[in-house]
Amino acid sequence: MNQLIRCINCDKVFIKTQFDQVPEYEFDSFNPFETIKSYERNDFQDFLIHHQGHKMEELRIIEDSFISEKDYYEPVKVSYIKATNGKEKFVIKKFREKIDEPLKYELIHGDYYLKCVSFEIQEDEIKKELDGQFKDFPISQNKIDKFLKLYRHIAKNVELKNLERVDEESNNPLKVSYKIDDFNLAYLLRNCRNIFNKEEYPKIESFIYNNKDDGVLLFQATYQIEIKESSKIKKKINQAISEEKIAVKKK
Repeated sequence: MNQLIRCINCDKVFIKTQFDQVPEYEFDSFNPFETIKSYERNDFQDFLIHHQGHKMEELRIIEDSFISEKDYYEPVKVSYIKATNGKEKFVIKKFREKIDEPLKYELIHGDYYLKCVSFEIQEDEIKKELDGQFKDFPISQNKIDKFLKLYRHIAKNVELKNLERVDEESNNPLKVSYKIDDFNLAYLLRNCRNIFNKEEYPKIESFIYNNKDDGVLLFQATYQIEIKESSKIKKKINQAISEEKIAVKKK
């Protein structure tokens, strides 16, 4: 089981895994199947030697706190997890700048939260589905435009906290789908009676019910990761910088 170790003196972190002592092998590029050299490794022991005499503590990773700025399968990306020592919260930033580089870890005093930066309807997909729904009984483009305008209005005014998140497979953790709530569903159906005639309304009603839970009527939200650092830590850092400047001036 992985362990997250923090050096209290340096604020550096190390994630201890079962692979810390896996040897490193060097290969001949002209004969990749022949091993040239092997190097013994003990990454955790190296960390302890580098921080010898420093205070250490184990941090507990907060469950389901992993978040990434890019798709899960992207090897070069910035990811974050939350951790705690029982008294203070931390954010662990995990990143690499090149694919052949080892992962780097940075400890941040504070927390992160997700900020919704866009909330939209699937306009193009709705148009295609409506064209298919009314293929044998076409409706005017004007009525489709009115339906889209109505749904955009609902998306603009809906309370995100009242919506149910859809647990569907997504490669990007910052893109989330939501179902329309019962109140706005009733509002949508009621106003559709003012757009579509008696022959058209049963079809549009069927379209809405068929697509509201896992279809094109799902709202699409995009989030952004916002880091909120601890104000106490910021104050300490600023104080340390000021003291260092004063010491330099005295010299």
